[in-house]
Amino acid sequence: MPDTKLCLEALSALSGCNVEQTDGSSQLSPQDFVNVVALKEFYKQEGFKELEYPSLGTLSLQDVDEGDLYSSPLSLSEGPSTAGPPESMRTTMKINPQDFFHPQFNYDFTNIKDGNTKFLRGNEPYFRPCGWNRVALQVTKRYDGGDGWLGTGKDAWPVSYHGHNMDGSLGVIWTRGGTPTDDPEFLDVAAASLVQGETKGRGVYSTPDIKMAEKYCKKFKSKVDGKMYEVVLQNRINPSKRQKCQREDVWLVYVPEGFNDVQTRGIVQESMRPYGLLLKQV
Repeated sequence: MPDTKLCLEALSALSGCNVEQTDGSSQLSPQDFVNVVALKEFYKQEGFKELEYPSLGTLSLQDVDEGDLYSSPLSLSEGPSTAGPPESMRTTMKINPQDFFHPQFNYDFTNIKDGNTKFLRGNEPYFRPCGWNRVALQVTKRYDGGDGWLGTGKDAWPVSYHGHNMDGSLGVIWTRGGTPTDDPEFLDVAAASLVQGETKGRGVYSTPDIKMAEKYCKKFKSKVDGKMYEVVLQNRINPSKRQKCQREDVWLVYVPEGFNDVQTRGIVQESMRPYGLLLKQV
């Protein structure tokens, strides 16, 4: 497993919070963590300045890099993104590595090349994160219904990667697959969006393609070794909650208009479950 302090730095970079180690219970579970990351991006996209989250209180959405949220990922080449504002200005998040990480399931893909070998998760293609080092998160036996969602069998959920600033500008939100009766409210919004010439769908975005996620990932310079790293969350996504965009490498968890904070958080919890913190030295 990479150095624990490096992993906490990666969590800080993703969340915009100051993640610190504690010997007590973790302030947040891995599920809470992906909720925070996804909701901060969603509410920033909606134009909000703050997010209220249980156990953390008020989170400033200015923690997200102040560059244009919808700018081209190519702008990353102009210079590395930072881990956010100075530590003294960030919300502090306490994490106990013993109950947050799951070293037994760590897997280093750094020197692995899959070539033409194909893998499936949830009966859908799984593009393994070759070139990355995966730090497993403690998520087994934490959800009702068992751990089948995390496996390789018929109950498994497909794999998605959560980049830093993915949104609907990557492709129009008209869905592929499914039927109009799956979610009429969503399809009405999608159709109206096309008529109006808009490209952004209201919700949380991820991708099954690690290469696309890397284009939109967070970068940070570690205080542990002075090196630059990229960081991405590896998740399983509920196939009944996910919508495929016209670009098939972009997935959307749709949040209906009028949903309050509790309902929106509930959608994310039902739809995305994290299980890996991916690190790559650059």
